[in-house]
Amino acid sequence: MQKIGLFFGSFNPIHVGHLIIANYMANYTDLSEVWLVVSPHNPLKKKDSLLNQYDRLEMVNLALEEADHLRSSDVEFRLSQPSYTIDTLVHLRERYPNKAFVLIMGSDNLATLKKWKNYEIILRDFSIYVYPRPNHDISEWINYPHITFTDTPLMEISSTFIRDALKAGKNVRYFLPEKVLDFIDKKGIYR
Repeated sequence: MQKIGLFFGSFNPIHVGHLIIANYMANYTDLSEVWLVVSPHNPLKKKDSLLNQYDRLEMVNLALEEADHLRSSDVEFRLSQPSYTIDTLVHLRERYPNKAFVLIMGSDNLATLKKWKNYEIILRDFSIYVYPRPNHDISEWINYPHITFTDTPLMEISSTFIRDALKAGKNVRYFLPEKVLDFIDKKGIYR
């Protein structure tokens, strides 16, 4: 059975940190592919701070044009909002019964997993691959059987940092794929 990693995010905008994590998971674990799932509305974030979902999806598609084993997914665009991970996982499992889905998350999200809708079902029915984020206590999860901690390079780049830098007129080259930066410049977004 093909193992697919699901890397959920607002990708507002997608940046090299996201791509390094996704690429690491696709090439240094037992995953066959990683799908970057663009979330229209994360229930833990303010919706008004998000660029529209189609522009965010377009940036992800531009970033992945030449990527092996990485693809975008707009599955949550067709599900009820806000997007709850458990609903998306169940939907994908029903739609693709020949694939095993693995949730990819940072240790910052793992530290707050108990706040997620039906987190117990996620833990029971799905594997989770965790990448490191600084300063989060995840000690209670260390010996949990369905959680795998990876040696993904630590990425401290955030979409918030990039949006703030763009608003301030700073140069963000190398933080974003060139095609994504061109898209942002052409549309005049985040300025």
